[in-house]
Amino acid sequence: MKVITRQNQIRERRKRRVRNRVHGTKDRPRLCVFRSLHATSVQIIDDIKGKTLVSASSREVKQKGTKTELAKATGKLLAERAEKAGVHAVVVDRGSYRYHGRVKALVDATRESGLSL
Repeated sequence: MKVITRQNQIRERRKRRVRNRVHGTKDRPRLCVFRSLHATSVQIIDDIKGKTLVSASSREVKQKGTKTELAKATGKLLAERAEKAGVHAVVVDRGSYRYHGRVKALVDATRESGLSL
């Protein structure tokens, strides 16, 4: 059962606001970020077909370090997989998370690895 708190209401409003503006197309699919307490996951989704094109998780990274360092490595891994899949440009969907910390590190690493945002 989900507890409705003020913080959850703010998070849900932010998530709705972002998702109303961000839509993935065939040319620029949506890069969707999910952040849990233990890991950071990211997917590249074509919203027209409703298919996940590429995905990566910090659990797949063979590296030790802080959560932010693992998010950077996950961004690099995603960019490599996207290049193999033929994806060169994406639209970032940060969900209900602020563009700060792990989310920012992941997106910046993806950008540095050659994926156009």
